[in-house]
Amino acid sequence: MRAFAFGARLLRPSTLALCFALGSISACTTASKDDSRSSSGRSASDSSPYDLIITNGRVVDGSGNPWFLGDVAVRGDRVVRVERRGVLDGAPAQRRIDATGRVVAPGFIDIQAGGPYLTGDGRSVSKLVQGVTTEIMGEGYTAAPVSDRTLASMDTSNAEALALSRRFQGDRGFDGWLRAMEANGVSPNIGAFVGASTLRQYGMGLSMGAATGAPLDSMRGALRRAMEDGAFGLGSALIYPPGNFASTEELIEVAKAMAPYGGIYITHMRSEADSVLPAMDEALRIGSEAGVPVEIYHLKAAGRRNWGRMTAMIAKIDSARSAGLDVQATMYPYTAGGTGLAACLPPFASEDGKLMQNLADPAQRAHIRAEVVKPTTYWESLCELATPEGVLLGGIRSEENQKWSGRYLSAVMAATNKDWLDTVMDLLLAEKGRIGAMYFLMSEDNVREILRQPWIIIGTDAAGMDPDSARGPAHPRAYGTYSRILGKYVRDEGVITLEDAIRKMSGAVAERLLIRDRGLLREGMYADIVVFDAATVRELSTYEKPHQLSTGVDYVFVNGVEVVSKGKHTGAKPGRVIRGAGWTGAAIDR
Repeated sequence: MRAFAFGARLLRPSTLALCFALGSISACTTASKDDSRSSSGRSASDSSPYDLIITNGRVVDGSGNPWFLGDVAVRGDRVVRVERRGVLDGAPAQRRIDATGRVVAPGFIDIQAGGPYLTGDGRSVSKLVQGVTTEIMGEGYTAAPVSDRTLASMDTSNAEALALSRRFQGDRGFDGWLRAMEANGVSPNIGAFVGASTLRQYGMGLSMGAATGAPLDSMRGALRRAMEDGAFGLGSALIYPPGNFASTEELIEVAKAMAPYGGIYITHMRSEADSVLPAMDEALRIGSEAGVPVEIYHLKAAGRRNWGRMTAMIAKIDSARSAGLDVQATMYPYTAGGTGLAACLPPFASEDGKLMQNLADPAQRAHIRAEVVKPTTYWESLCELATPEGVLLGGIRSEENQKWSGRYLSAVMAATNKDWLDTVMDLLLAEKGRIGAMYFLMSEDNVREILRQPWIIIGTDAAGMDPDSARGPAHPRAYGTYSRILGKYVRDEGVITLEDAIRKMSGAVAERLLIRDRGLLREGMYADIVVFDAATVRELSTYEKPHQLSTGVDYVFVNGVEVVSKGKHTGAKPGRVIRGAGWTGAAIDR
């Protein structure tokens, strides 16, 4: 049965009808209270046991309110009672967990996630053992929507990728992708923005140039349909092709299509370094002219020479909010970012999907070198910003180059007697473009300052991993984002309070995405719950030895199902698709 939000409660259609018939807010409030009791089993005449009662915990409900000692009862997939400690002592229950000395909180919502949910095992082990119960994807790229132009621009030698993409052609391709991930089996709940790069490829393939006329109309239409399928908005990544081929004006026109659906424009901005302030202006302009909220992915000032810009960046967001523009930002608590090594090259090197051909062509290599030495347009090389001493290579597959995996770019340069640009181009060519790197770009002081901001929420910018099968370098944010904040920045350094940290991981994220039935530990909410030890929670993953799970989380429940028990993943996959406010599909009784 579909529920509707009213204040802090969820109202069923029958309750709404009663409210409207009685014609008063007080009647609606009373009715919602009665309705909640009848559906949650709190009626005195209902003596059936609860499925689970968590007792004696320090309840931090996700709202930012101070903790209190309390008990939480679950029936089915919902939280049905949240009481002061001891109130549920005599209540019948199938199972009890004594959370004495532990924190009981809503499950964490990762707003910048990724995962092989179509082809992988769907467990997202490294995330779940941190307390993550919901993953939101869509930074730049999504598996849908897909057009004939999309397929025509793909690598024809990759038959598996082509076959996968063909599954999501058609008007309801985005919905098909979401359903396919759920059907494959997932431990966390999942949802997504629409990738702006995916839309660009949908209308323009991998060509540069302005999208106008029919291609632009097709992109806008695809975005509208995806919003109706439950997308949360439009997610851009403007340093990667083909996303960085789009102009500001194009992004405005595309984003306008989602305004009636409550969509958000969330962006990895065109610059996070020398031109970060103009890039912020671009993002704010897109939101203002398209009439949509703005969320900035992983706010940072990249490169030592830009660290001092953080004060102005924070002031710009505060000023925009004071002026009435709905803008916020996300972050991860690390000083290194991670992405492909191709981010060190100018955008045109990847035009039309011809990066490999261009790197193999001496004339094109000379063209790339000339653009790096003396740029003709603005773009940023992450290798230059981090310097070769701050670029850690990873994801290398070929046997001949395995010796460079986990080494810094400067070490490879010294061993091969090449400059950084030839080293990068040769590695990319040898690895067919499939090589990643971590770039040490940020200041620890800036990380702390960003974390303090009231409009910041948390995302990992990573896919969940399984240390039993994962190999090679990985960014520790996949294993430690939430435990690092709770351990290092809350407990050890006191940068923010426990309540504020959990709010930024749960309730504030749900509110930003208009997810009304998750993110808070309240009666009527879905039973996404994490129980952890605030005194011991910590990350173990490092840049040198990343594949180590965090510790300190005892239990995690997703939709009332135990997914983590005594710190170990149970293998359960109770995750469901979560959809945005524009979804027009029929409600499904669970």
